[in-house]
Amino acid sequence: MKKNIFLYLIIIFQFLIFKTSFSANDEDIYKKIDLFSEVLDKINKEYVEEVNQSESMDAAINGVLQSLDPYSAYMTPEMFKEMKTETSGEFGGLGIEVSMEAGVVKVISPIDNSPASKVGVKAGDYIVKINDIQVQGKSLSEAVELMRGPIGSKIEITVRRIGVKKALTFEIIRDIIKVASVKSKVINDVGYLRLTSFNENSSEQVKEKIKKFKKNKKVKKYILDLRNNPGGLLSQAIKITDFFLDHGEIVSTKSRKKFENRKWFAKKGDLIDGKTLIVLINYGSASASEIVAGALKDHKRAILLGEETYGKGSVQSIIPLHNKGAIRLTVSKYYLPSGESISEVGVTPDIEIAESSDNFKINTKTDNQLDFAVKLLAG
Repeated sequence: MKKNIFLYLIIIFQFLIFKTSFSANDEDIYKKIDLFSEVLDKINKEYVEEVNQSESMDAAINGVLQSLDPYSAYMTPEMFKEMKTETSGEFGGLGIEVSMEAGVVKVISPIDNSPASKVGVKAGDYIVKINDIQVQGKSLSEAVELMRGPIGSKIEITVRRIGVKKALTFEIIRDIIKVASVKSKVINDVGYLRLTSFNENSSEQVKEKIKKFKKNKKVKKYILDLRNNPGGLLSQAIKITDFFLDHGEIVSTKSRKKFENRKWFAKKGDLIDGKTLIVLINYGSASASEIVAGALKDHKRAILLGEETYGKGSVQSIIPLHNKGAIRLTVSKYYLPSGESISEVGVTPDIEIAESSDNFKINTKTDNQLDFAVKLLAG
């Protein structure tokens, strides 16, 4: 049985209005409700094609959220289910973390060894076309939905890259994305840790890798690689930062409600016993990565090497809804121990080293940033 889109969306707006504090007076609010009602009624009666009421509902909810900031969004029950799979460590897709910037979908970072990273998609790329569909004007959730598809199917994305005149087109085959969030190896006398995301198992994996390094008497120094790490769980960022600190503040969050403001502090016990630490960062290092890098820099516990980070200094909560969907809502901003926010600014490295060439790939022979760090530690 069809339900009237007009009625449904009025209910949404009434909910949003009466659950939120507004500066406008009640009369202005009711005028806005009436105006919105009139617009919806016209759409329902006059639009050239029949309106898909369910999709319109989702778009209306998402529109309200995305008007707040690039990171708040509505997730349908299907999207919420997929998101929970992603944070557990395995999912299907292209392997890129994206956000919305000025109406365009922007790549925060590609996941290591994902289909997107293998074909050359880079952090900072702007996705302008998916197959033959223009992306500009679409919401982030709509663009993400276009990128979804069966495992093994092909997709073509066209991107614009700063410094490159022509648009770049990549053909990608969708695949299962296995996020091995922690990788490690010994390079000379250096214990190298590569952290690609902050999922629910990351801190335990890092701790186990450090334990193995400590058993190896050859390891005297450490590198923590956070490049192209788009972030993840705040709790994991706090735990991993604590591994390298003996005391002091790690991060604080400030929200609209002062009583919800929080600070986290390091517990006594540096897992690598104060040994020299270099942290590698780049533009693909965002959110939780910036918490770790920024805190270690502020405490002068690590040397940061690479490029300026993304600048995502806000915290989103996933709030489940009764329809088994959820909203991702920005609930606070985080601040480094220095009191500085990195929103729209990023964390600046102590030693700036840019990628050397278009053939650059992290943790390979073309990785000049890692090579520089190893040589620096060798003295």
